[in-house]
Amino acid sequence: MTLAERDLTELGTSTVSDALDWAGIGGQLFGLRTVRPGPAAVGRAYTVRYESAGPVPGTVGDFIDDVPAGAVVVIQNNGRTDVTVWGDLMTSVASARGVAATVIDGVHRDFDRADALSYPIYSRGTYMRTGKDRVQIASVGEAVTVSGCLVEPGDLVIADSDGVVVVPRSREAAVIERAWAIHDAEQAIRKAIAGGQTLKEARAAVGYHALQTRGAGR
Repeated sequence: MTLAERDLTELGTSTVSDALDWAGIGGQLFGLRTVRPGPAAVGRAYTVRYESAGPVPGTVGDFIDDVPAGAVVVIQNNGRTDVTVWGDLMTSVASARGVAATVIDGVHRDFDRADALSYPIYSRGTYMRTGKDRVQIASVGEAVTVSGCLVEPGDLVIADSDGVVVVPRSREAAVIERAWAIHDAEQAIRKAIAGGQTLKEARAAVGYHALQTRGAGR
């Protein structure tokens, strides 16, 4: 089985985070997590940026009709927790269209709908106050900044119960290859421990610490 054929949901964000550290890339989206733990979500970033509404407020969520199946919606709302930019209607459409997940640098509402549909949302929490007439879409399909990290359209997004990581498309092959190396080493360590080795011995046998050395893959 080639690297491309392996299921990326098996990696988990912790392993990909270690690989990002190895590559010297800060792709960990601090402060974002799901309120509904479940299976990992993987997909390409579909980017949306919000800004404060102008004198004549613009649209809020109409972009959802254009998001392709398998994508992860990544929304820059500048970390605002006083207004939401995602609710039950958007969740319903996204789920029906086969969108993989939504990541918001801000908050969402209508948790019950997402829970009922098993739709993954990663954000700074829930809050009911609408963003209508308070924020508006500034751009779709352009680079955004989420939790201080640059996210380009098409970047690889992996999210699970531990949080969200983004792998730049330009460095994806090396980072994912390193992530699988770390994953496989950890599997070997578990097997060695079950066979009677100490953790120190098992780690040394597979060169575990070298796999995670920060910045070694720059």
